[in-house]
Amino acid sequence: MRLAHWGLIIALAGFTWASFAYLALDLGQLLTTEALGQMAKYAASFFPPDVSLGYLARIADGTLETVAISAIGTALAAVLGLLLALPAAGRFGIVARVLARLALNFLRSIPELVWAALMVMAAGLGPFAGMLALALHTTGVLGRLFAETLENTPPEPAQALRLAGSRPAPAFLYGTLPNAVPQLVAYSLYRWEINIRMAAILGVVGAGGLGQLLYISLSLFQQQQAMTVIIAMLVLVAVVDGASAWLRAYLAR
Repeated sequence: MRLAHWGLIIALAGFTWASFAYLALDLGQLLTTEALGQMAKYAASFFPPDVSLGYLARIADGTLETVAISAIGTALAAVLGLLLALPAAGRFGIVARVLARLALNFLRSIPELVWAALMVMAAGLGPFAGMLALALHTTGVLGRLFAETLENTPPEPAQALRLAGSRPAPAFLYGTLPNAVPQLVAYSLYRWEINIRMAAILGVVGAGGLGQLLYISLSLFQQQQAMTVIIAMLVLVAVVDGASAWLRAYLAR
């Protein structure tokens, strides 16, 4: 086993070296005096951040838009994911299981930025495209997680209800779903936390929110305004991380 571990480490190191050689990357160029001076000059152009009242009002509006995009997208994905998780967990036969899993694989295999670019072309610029992009990708992720949760939920309560004469739907609602709900909610909260970060950068392709403000600022070489947007993103992500962790811990208790 030790020899196999060392072999794996050597193989990974060789693959990494081959990747550098194939891409012709020269990290030494980043450490030259000229490169370090240019990076320092560019970094200094971001300070001080723009804290004018007018721009802070735009930041607040972009922050609320980012939160709304992520919240609606995650909520819609949770509903659609649960609907697809039921056949994906094998509750409607093998054919429905295969088709549902193919749909979930397709949805989550396309990154959010690609979905956003497609939705911008289909629905136009703005938060609606961002919400659709997050909902489509997150449906694939949550649907897979929900299906695995339903498959791993103890079947005894639902079986007891069926033996007592209950029909399949009530047996699922009262026997299986209550045991799965805490895990489903925890997964949804975790994905909302991730979607906050994604919603903050989807604006790069015109999907609204803080990302669009950041893209506009950088395009116009307004680095000080861009720094204000970056700080707003960091604060937003930190607040959501803390709130999501507290909610997950509360649900676990």
